[in-house]
Amino acid sequence: MNDKTRRTKVRRIILLVIALITIPGAYAYIELVLARPIGEGPAGPAVDAADFKDVWTDRAVKVLGIGDSVTAGLGAKSPSHTFFNRILKNPADEFPAMQGVCLSAVLPNLDHENHAISGSESDLHLEIIREEIPVEEQAYGIVLMTSGGNDLIHSYGRSAPRQCAMYGATLKQAAPWIDNFKIRLRTMFEEIDQKFPVGCEIYIGDIYDPTDGVGDAPSIFLPDWPDGLAIHARYNETIRSVAAERNNVFVVPLHATFLGHGSHCRQFWRSTYDREDPHYWFYSNIEDPNDRGYDAIRRTFLNTIVQHSRLKPRE
Repeated sequence: MNDKTRRTKVRRIILLVIALITIPGAYAYIELVLARPIGEGPAGPAVDAADFKDVWTDRAVKVLGIGDSVTAGLGAKSPSHTFFNRILKNPADEFPAMQGVCLSAVLPNLDHENHAISGSESDLHLEIIREEIPVEEQAYGIVLMTSGGNDLIHSYGRSAPRQCAMYGATLKQAAPWIDNFKIRLRTMFEEIDQKFPVGCEIYIGDIYDPTDGVGDAPSIFLPDWPDGLAIHARYNETIRSVAAERNNVFVVPLHATFLGHGSHCRQFWRSTYDREDPHYWFYSNIEDPNDRGYDAIRRTFLNTIVQHSRLKPRE
């Protein structure tokens, strides 16, 4: 074998080795880092249908939606698939295990209104409670809320951080805004109570994390935010602490439910990995759920209502 032939053979071996390394590496990067498969079928925790077999009460009940685009339903494939509407009534294509698992099955004298607005922050939610929601003299209230998520993300770092649009802020900078959110949230709960003289229950979702607890904003195609995870955690702590001050306010654990279904959903080595459903539950705009995400939210709200509602008979 002459030198030219030997060199050609060596080059071929090197190219083969590079290909054997590069092709699987590229596939792994696409599958484990870039892929966002949404899956199909039911999503989220199981709900015990037995809790919805019998009527809870025949008294008048008013279900109110208050909050941002999650409660408004942006990202659901149809109005009947938003979590708010799906809690009230099953859509025509409901999954078999969830047929009859809805509030209208157990609260026959139920009315509803949804005052949620896509893109709204917590200061607007307080304004809506004060100015748009009437006093319900006779009806008992069930209030479904999501508030605070837009305070964190708007306007995605395109302008200097400020109250209710704090993307890019440091924790120190955000501290007074978080304190103000606590005051605002406490006021919201107080004023909702005043709308229901005969009583109400408030169910507020905490704020989920599309980075699966990692905090790497570039993984969801946003500018880096070093203190974002800490500020997010403080907002959730605020929601939980203010809710704990009142015996009719209950936190719906959306943050825990959605872990493992964000930008790192395919990374099997992470503690958040969901082996049974390693899929992405977020809509294309990142901040809202997709249809399967709304199914998971609906189920998590229903389980929290079943656990805490005073309307449900207890054995």
